[in-house]
Amino acid sequence: MSLTSILNIANSGLQTAQTQLRIVSDNVSNVNTPGYVRKIGDQVSLTSQGVGTGVEVSRVRLATDRFLQAASLSAGAESSRQGVRYELYDRIQSLFGDPGGDTGFFSQIDDIFSAFAVAAEDPVSAPRRQEALFRAQAVFDEASRVSNQIQAVREDADGRIQSAVERANSLLQQIEVLNQDIARAKILNGDASGAETEQGRMVAELSGLMDVQVTSRGVGGVSIRTGAGVMLAGAGAATLEYNRAGTVNAETSFNDIWITEPGGAKRAFADGLVSGEIKGLMELRDVDAPQTAERLAELVSHVADELNRAHNANSAVPAPGSLTGRNVGQTLETAITGFTGETTIAVVNPTTGAMTTEVDIVFSGATLTINGAASTPATFLADLNTQLGGAATASFTDGRLTLTATGANGIAIADSATTPTDKAGRGFSHYFGMNDLISTDRPAFYDQGLTATSLHGFAAGQTLTFRFTAESGMKIRDVKVTVPGPAGTVGELITALNSTGSGVGSYGAFTLGPTGELTFKGYGDPPARMSVLEDTTTQSPSGVSAAELFGFGGVRASRADGFTVRTDIRQSPAKLALAKLNLAAPAGTTALSTGDGRGALGLADAGQTTVRFSAAGDSPGGSLSVSRYASELSGEIGGRAQTARSRQLSAQALATEASSRQANFEGVNLDEELVLMTTYQQAFNASARMIQAAKDMYDMLLGMI
Repeated sequence: MSLTSILNIANSGLQTAQTQLRIVSDNVSNVNTPGYVRKIGDQVSLTSQGVGTGVEVSRVRLATDRFLQAASLSAGAESSRQGVRYELYDRIQSLFGDPGGDTGFFSQIDDIFSAFAVAAEDPVSAPRRQEALFRAQAVFDEASRVSNQIQAVREDADGRIQSAVERANSLLQQIEVLNQDIARAKILNGDASGAETEQGRMVAELSGLMDVQVTSRGVGGVSIRTGAGVMLAGAGAATLEYNRAGTVNAETSFNDIWITEPGGAKRAFADGLVSGEIKGLMELRDVDAPQTAERLAELVSHVADELNRAHNANSAVPAPGSLTGRNVGQTLETAITGFTGETTIAVVNPTTGAMTTEVDIVFSGATLTINGAASTPATFLADLNTQLGGAATASFTDGRLTLTATGANGIAIADSATTPTDKAGRGFSHYFGMNDLISTDRPAFYDQGLTATSLHGFAAGQTLTFRFTAESGMKIRDVKVTVPGPAGTVGELITALNSTGSGVGSYGAFTLGPTGELTFKGYGDPPARMSVLEDTTTQSPSGVSAAELFGFGGVRASRADGFTVRTDIRQSPAKLALAKLNLAAPAGTTALSTGDGRGALGLADAGQTTVRFSAAGDSPGGSLSVSRYASELSGEIGGRAQTARSRQLSAQALATEASSRQANFEGVNLDEELVLMTTYQQAFNASARMIQAAKDMYDMLLGMI
């Protein structure tokens, strides 16, 4: 072996030891750097014609394990998903206050009924009346606040989805740039470990936004796909697009997130998305929050309805001169049809409380009598005015029935004690809302007693556009349904809605229940979610839309912020109806008396009356009292928050364990690095001594010449 060969071998050993020491130095200096992956220099022997010619570092690589990396990315994505769901749902839970405290929302509902029980003890006490009204108004104000804040949380989630999409685009572009840098370094046999470390950090951040699959490219860098296999990076950066909805309410339909692959193909991003922050935000926005809002609306609507049920059975003293009902969303003929039982409309003297005129109405389905005279739903208004004989007048305008007494007299309505009126579970006065305590700006209940032959009141040619979305949040299809003619019956409308060609029949079916409630049940497991994208319908004579009348889409969840104590009663508590009309009072004797508190007891007991709740959120509904429903909802909200917390902790623990195992393999161990440092120092010294020995030999040979 020549001296030149010895020098070359020693020099290669010297350079290799220096490179390895530099790698060790980088590792030690980054021992506490989060996300830093330990570098490894792959050292190989050099040979020429079977003879050793030295040593070199063939490449500097990162100490990665693709299985540990995949497990860590997957666990991190799920942790982000569950973390953001818990964070936002916890905000929703906090809106209701402490369920076991005295100031929480649900305890305030019980306070209403307690206040009316106190008012019954002294029904003429203005302060007690005022306190009961204050308690009632406080609940509906709080319900409105909670409802609006739930939508604010959804709006926040929607905004964060847009921010996450923008961040994902930025990360994908940077990852693709680093792919090029790494590939260039590989071709030139350079050190790409710094770029690979930075790229790994970005991939980890991207996996927190969405679930990704990462594979190494042969030329260096990584290829990234979504869990559904859509290309994100590796052959160019994909681009995500999302336009947030702006102001969000319960009826908002959200836009899709679109992804344009490097090749130009455009797909729905949510299809196949299973974890990550974006998935968690979509689930909170589209599932968790809407379900809670719908349950809240169902509860508040029944609190209002049960107070109105009791108040409509009562009368103020003196009786009011006029009673105006709510908008029933139907013609009077349709609304009157289907009642059974007996009710009495009385004109009452304001001074003596005696009935001066009494009109008895007996319903029997499509037939009825007024003071014994036969009548029909079509002639009901004219026949009623005839029997009132000028003592009062009845009118029906814009879906509202109005009764007005002549002169200074008042109007009171009371059902028969033995055969009370009933249509879909509501009496005559209650159904029309003639003496409601709680008013609302929209239809509050949807079990209206309609049948397939009832006229729906919408003009032929008007349209409803429904949007169907998959469980993932991806839009499936928008379906426009046209109101059919010419008869305009509810049965015809249902047939048009359920058409597989021009309706929603491919995704589910609308059915009319025994109480006249129109409900939709989707096909599949899980079924597609339905919302109303556009509604151009207007009902005559009420002016309400089909979505409002039947409770399509998010309309049901929007009811909670529309209730208030009737303005005239709130301004004058004396108008609060706490007495009951005595139908058995002989002519000329008092039928309404000051100090009668029987009606207040009815209001106090309203929370314990068993009523039918519709399906709302993930609750199937059923028959139970308002107080029981409130208690169950309170427990459910707390339970869901606890479940979300448990899922978040479990996912976080799994992510921590996966990250810890990855760090143990990829991180820097100071003991190992110390051993390597000693080894390479000795190798460096050995190479240096070899060079010195070769020099000495050169000097000796030169001296011999």
